[in-house]
Amino acid sequence: MTPQYEYLETLKRTASGSKGAKALRQEGKIPGVFYFKGEESIHLSFDKKTLLKSLHMGGHIFELELDGNKQYAMIKEIQYHPVTDEIIHIDFMRVRRDEKITISVPIALVGESIGVNEGGVMMQSLTSLEVSCLPENVPEQVTMDVTELEMNSSLTVADIAVSKEFDILTSNDLTVVSVQPPKEEEEPVVEAEEEVLLDEEGVPIEEGEAEGGEKPVAEGEDAPQDKEADSE
Repeated sequence: MTPQYEYLETLKRTASGSKGAKALRQEGKIPGVFYFKGEESIHLSFDKKTLLKSLHMGGHIFELELDGNKQYAMIKEIQYHPVTDEIIHIDFMRVRRDEKITISVPIALVGESIGVNEGGVMMQSLTSLEVSCLPENVPEQVTMDVTELEMNSSLTVADIAVSKEFDILTSNDLTVVSVQPPKEEEEPVVEAEEEVLLDEEGVPIEEGEAEGGEKPVAEGEDAPQDKEADSE
């Protein structure tokens, strides 16, 4: 069965440069370039609404029509506006249906992990894979079963199920997902406040006065005389 690709209507454009691109965007179009390996590239424009709808479908290979001939292409690069995040330019690279291509596809985790059910936290450190395949075999995503993933354990690229339709180019040693115990929140240490003694008038009593009843004599000062000695 011949796979169905997202069809994109294209128009050749003669005006290039920032002024020409700006004028196209004001008309509701997005400028782009179609690259041929070993051949001269072609400047194109796409209807903005149609392009966004096709991209939203999540396909990897697109069908373009140039001069009455069907061409198959994959996205080479998308440029976004730095403020609005809208697409302002898109590049396509031609592919042949009988030649393998290298493309990045997302990793989707499926299943309920044993470690998560025990209270662990799942962390996915790798979200996509580089694969090599024919254009008709490009997967929308690569699934990974995490059901048997226990606490303090991880899964690597080598644990992904092998498929006959594509070859995984990403290193087998890279960790895809792991489950770790939740971090314990450290309780703030509250320092004990120093107790301050007050006299009858509410004035703080300095250290040494509370026990002996007299203020320590500073160096160079005369010691207070005994009251009984004064009365004699």
